[in-house]
Amino acid sequence: MSARIHPTAVVDPGADLGDGVEIGPYCVVGAGVVLGPACWLQHHVTVLGPSVIGPGNRFFCGCSIGQQTQDLKYRGEPTRLEIGEGNTFREYVTVHRATGAGDTTRVGSFGSFLAYSHIAHDCVVGDRVIFSNNGTLAGHVTVGDGAVIGGLTAIHQFCRIGTLAITGGCSKIVQDVPPYMVADGNPALIRGVNQIGLERAGVEAEVIRSLREAYRILWNDRLNTSQALAQAREELPAIPEIAHLLEFMGSSQRGVIR
Repeated sequence: MSARIHPTAVVDPGADLGDGVEIGPYCVVGAGVVLGPACWLQHHVTVLGPSVIGPGNRFFCGCSIGQQTQDLKYRGEPTRLEIGEGNTFREYVTVHRATGAGDTTRVGSFGSFLAYSHIAHDCVVGDRVIFSNNGTLAGHVTVGDGAVIGGLTAIHQFCRIGTLAITGGCSKIVQDVPPYMVADGNPALIRGVNQIGLERAGVEAEVIRSLREAYRILWNDRLNTSQALAQAREELPAIPEIAHLLEFMGSSQRGVIR
């Protein structure tokens, strides 16, 4: 099935449209854009390239996807955006290409990005994430699989948001948020284990209990981060979730929120 393009849309001949793509009124699709099968652009959507977008992505009105970076260092170098499959981008979401020559901004699959959320240059966003309204990433941020970014959350450059972590609404994130944890506040603090998110993801109760014990050790005010990690490695069970949490904290460059 060929693409359906509204007469008012502007599609560059250099764009590659998959079967079943639907492009609504007043959309703009630039050269170097690859839209996978069954992508849907509602109306007034702009997609610029080089951008490779997988199948089944849905873009609601006003989205600006693949625009050049806002990084002031940018001098027109060739950069890319890659998006997986099955994502939903609601009204006025913005996703930018990378800054450095040959670099790529990456978004995974099956995410939900609500109105006015923003993914800046050189970010790497995992699968099955949720960005609430106005959740915003500065450049070079990494977001793990299944993470939830609360509404009006602002995340500083080079921070990492761990797997199945969640940030509260209006949070200010200036350090890494470890996997499986809840970060909330301005500035944010770790409030505990993301138990509801873990349960919804099918994590076993025994694993959640171990993560709660990890929280008790790692966020003990009497221990610094190195001391807490040493105690956690000695006392906690050798399960993948604990190993991932400890590796994440031990490898942090900006420091973790405690």
